[in-house]
Amino acid sequence: MNDLASIAYFSMEVALEEGMPTYSGGLGVLAGDTIRAAADLRVPMLAMTLLHRKGYFYQRLDPNGSQIGEPVAWVVEDFVREMTPRVSVAIEGRTVELRCWRYETRGAGGHIVLVYFLDADLPENSDWDRTLTDYLYGGDQRYRLCQEVVLGIGGVRMLRALGHQNVRRFHMNESHSSLLTLELLIEETEKAGKRSITIDDIVAVKKRCIFTTHTPVPAGHEKFPIALVRSVLGHEELLAEMKNLICCGDIFHLTFLGLNLSDYVNGVAKKHGEISRLMFSGYNIDAITNGVHAATWASGSFQELYDRYVSGWKQDNFSLRYALSIPKQEIWDAHMQAKRQFIRYVNRQTNAGMDFDVLTLGFARRAATYKRGDLLFQDTLRLKRIASKAGPFQVVYAGKAHPRDEDGKELIRRIFQSKEALKPDIKVAYLENYDLEIGKMITSGVDVWLNTPQPPLEASGTSGMKAALNGVPSLSILDGWWIEGCIEGVTGWAIGENGTGEAPRSDRSEDARWLYDKLENVVIPFFYRDRERFIDVMVHCIALNGSFFNTHRMIQQYVLKAYL
Repeated sequence: MNDLASIAYFSMEVALEEGMPTYSGGLGVLAGDTIRAAADLRVPMLAMTLLHRKGYFYQRLDPNGSQIGEPVAWVVEDFVREMTPRVSVAIEGRTVELRCWRYETRGAGGHIVLVYFLDADLPENSDWDRTLTDYLYGGDQRYRLCQEVVLGIGGVRMLRALGHQNVRRFHMNESHSSLLTLELLIEETEKAGKRSITIDDIVAVKKRCIFTTHTPVPAGHEKFPIALVRSVLGHEELLAEMKNLICCGDIFHLTFLGLNLSDYVNGVAKKHGEISRLMFSGYNIDAITNGVHAATWASGSFQELYDRYVSGWKQDNFSLRYALSIPKQEIWDAHMQAKRQFIRYVNRQTNAGMDFDVLTLGFARRAATYKRGDLLFQDTLRLKRIASKAGPFQVVYAGKAHPRDEDGKELIRRIFQSKEALKPDIKVAYLENYDLEIGKMITSGVDVWLNTPQPPLEASGTSGMKAALNGVPSLSILDGWWIEGCIEGVTGWAIGENGTGEAPRSDRSEDARWLYDKLENVVIPFFYRDRERFIDVMVHCIALNGSFFNTHRMIQQYVLKAYL
């Protein structure tokens, strides 16, 4: 095979198509958007991930909001093509055989980025080993660590078997793939005919690795008891030599492994970069703010509008700044076309009886407690007063809780309780099984995007960026990307003190009060009584945020700061 790819992008999850359940949420969606942007910009990249035969899970919600998870059924061969090479990894002393499947991501100019999906479901493997690539983020610590052996070590071996011998940079999208550094170290020692690691080997591997950390939440960083790692990996002598690279005592910390063996490390927003430098003091951690793939997330009506007024926007996302010249009525008409399509879908799915002409708020995130999806319902009596005095509004939710996150599941139930409590004054709908298709509809079909994380726990967030591409302004806590994207009253509205967002708050009641005040006194009056100004905000969402917070800009920054 002719090896043209010099960047290997490793990610535990990648979102490429609605029918491929190989992602759970933001990390996988970002990975898919990154790959699409690399294809558009002809970046010599390939990607490595796992083939999740049973997906993350298919979400159903009962009438009380209790989440029921089911395996996802999909036909692998309908989407990807099996490749010939086989490689193996050692897990708990057993040989586990791996194959891979190939997917082609074609860019706007025809350039292709290949995505390889590793698969352990082979008859040569034991029944348990065959399940290792079945579930995304499934099982216990042992299962997760075995998966990470497959991704990191198996991924490098598969690249070699496929003919990709000259990869110059290995980009780890979070710590799930950090074990690739171990395989690269082994390659270095074998190449030199040595039995132990030297500082020269570490320097050689470090020059080739890039590490992106995505979370300021300590629990989000992968770590395992060293006894479990020895049991799964073996390599006793090698692990002993690496003790200063893998962190602390009896804990094998994959984030520290990525930090210690990468030449370039970054967080995913400016604020997240600052927080990461505090979390991991002594490391040089840069920041590249996330983005979204504009041509993927712009709704059909806005794509048609941009095609008429912003020539070449799919190849040059920066040109979306010319949205300032698009007639305002056409912006509104494109929005209403997307909104009507979405509200019809909501009503079909939930029987909520929502109205096209009523201000619609949208909230679609992973159902985790720090994202505070129920903050809006802190005071349901005040919400009812706002709806009766300032003007009516309705709310659409979507989002999954991790199968083992009982607090996240309870959060969904609380939203369902609030939904019932607000009847008939405020209509609330919760869409099941949040996926790429629903994500595209909701971020283009609501009027205002709501985001209420507990600062400073939002690393970046990208859903508001998708909304901005469709002229949907954000009403959001100043955290993550919104600190950079919020120009008060121009691109949307901040919840809390208008300013830099440098003083994170922990008072939930105070945040709710700010949310209610902004909704009652600014957002609702703009929408119903000053539509011209509301559309002005919509236009600036596109021209300022849509033109910047995209993966074209993000990939260009990676090329200049990391890949070169």
